[in-house]
Amino acid sequence: MAARAYWQGQIRLALVSIPVEIYPATRSGAAVSFRQIHEPSGKPIRYEKVVTGIGPVDRDEILKGYEVSKGNYVLLDDEEIEAVRIESRKTLDLVQFVDADAIDVLYYEKPYFVLPADDLAEEAYAVLRDALRQTKKVGLGQLSVRGREQLVSLKPCGRGLVLELLRYADEVTKAQSYFRGLPDEKADPDMLDLATTIIEKKTAPFKPEEFHDRYVDALRALIEKKKKAKGKRIIEDVEEPGTQRGGNVIDLMAALKKSVEGGKRTPAARKAAAAPKAKAKAPAKRAAPAKRKKA
Repeated sequence: MAARAYWQGQIRLALVSIPVEIYPATRSGAAVSFRQIHEPSGKPIRYEKVVTGIGPVDRDEILKGYEVSKGNYVLLDDEEIEAVRIESRKTLDLVQFVDADAIDVLYYEKPYFVLPADDLAEEAYAVLRDALRQTKKVGLGQLSVRGREQLVSLKPCGRGLVLELLRYADEVTKAQSYFRGLPDEKADPDMLDLATTIIEKKTAPFKPEEFHDRYVDALRALIEKKKKAKGKRIIEDVEEPGTQRGGNVIDLMAALKKSVEGGKRTPAARKAAAAPKAKAKAPAKRAAPAKRKKA
């Protein structure tokens, strides 16, 4: 089944319009979801809309409410909410360009693939892609979709373009509010040198397929076991990795040195271990005491 486009329209750069289609670049297939089940009957549990002191209510009696103070709500019906929705426009205007590294990672939310809508759009699409790559810039605009306006960025990715939804400023907590209390001290140069050595040793190309959600893998394995066990309860002990917190004092320098060595002996230690060991000499026999001459 072909993927369904998240948005169809045109990207506009000044007087140039490029027909495009936008598709989700991620999926949530890795998660394992559960339903609540009534054990005696084996049937799924459903939820009813209930008002305290009244009981179940009809769906057409429900409005949306925004709490303005404790227990006080402003009530809005669907027509009132619909009236203020942003009209979905079919044009994404690139209104600003910024350096590729100017957007803090906290603002990125979700990526989408951008494709030319037809063969006629491919030339203009390639020009925009290569211009962004050559200038090392990211395009910014606001995409109107599904009744709301979303801040987005546009950047080159391989042969194509990637659009990323961005969070607005009021959706991001400033890092200073968390980091302000940390001491403003430089790291010890010797420890810093050891830490950078560890990083360099462990540096390698990013291969996302080598990483797995071990919890999800364990859940799937448990589900398979339960299927074969025909409902019998299965409890497996999981060894928790040892943690050192609180009262355990760690010698940071020693830990860094050990990490650099990779838990192995130093070359000098290996050389000493490889040298042939001398045979232990038998203890020398004591000379018999000389006999005293008789006077």
